[in-house]
Amino acid sequence: MNQNWNASKYTSDFSFVHNYGNDVLELIDTAGVKDVLDLGCGNGALTNVLAGKGFSVIGMDASEEMLEIARSNYPGIPFIRADAVDFALESPVDVVFSNAVFHWIDRADQPRMLECVYRALRKGGQFVFEMGGLGNNALIHGALADSFRQCGYSYQIPFYFPSVGEYARMLEYAGFQVRFAVLFDRPTKLKGENGLTDWINMFVKNPFLEIDGEDRDIIIQTAVKSLSSDLYQENAWYADYVRLRMKAVKI
Repeated sequence: MNQNWNASKYTSDFSFVHNYGNDVLELIDTAGVKDVLDLGCGNGALTNVLAGKGFSVIGMDASEEMLEIARSNYPGIPFIRADAVDFALESPVDVVFSNAVFHWIDRADQPRMLECVYRALRKGGQFVFEMGGLGNNALIHGALADSFRQCGYSYQIPFYFPSVGEYARMLEYAGFQVRFAVLFDRPTKLKGENGLTDWINMFVKNPFLEIDGEDRDIIIQTAVKSLSSDLYQENAWYADYVRLRMKAVKI
């Protein structure tokens, strides 16, 4: 999936994305690890954390807007522009790490992405990642689907949210051995009184590409209003995240 990012707003208002990624880093077995690829590095915040652990790190992302911020904030780290479904490294690495990226990749392209990851790793290398899992933001997408329908449009979730079993099978088919897998709820507090509206504007772009500004505003306002009883709590908006966190090894 191609996405144009407001990289500065993403960095300032949606820092929870990389902050939660710090927990994913704990899955890396650091013994003997020298080099790491941060696949889908975004603004480079987690790439910098990896570098701070003493690893030789490469950041890779398809968004030039994000990479500009990464290079500006962390000039000592190499950042490469490349697509997760079509990349190759000059030399293999010990770890491929990724946070909050793979649900942006269409289901049909997942095997190609996993082939690239497999080639990028040394034998015995670790593949550690977190992505949206089955049921992720189900309330939000359900409300958007209802709102689209009320305005005479159809809505299709523009993400891939697999179950543990589905993705484990995919990893095994690609040649990996799954070592850890968990699917868990993670309600996430959003920033500001318009937190949910801002979240939709930031992350749910493609379904609105053919919809004009007035209908777009009506759709979003209707969806947000319908979600207030479920997702507005103690004067704050929350997103109903469900995350899939996994670790696999190249065998």
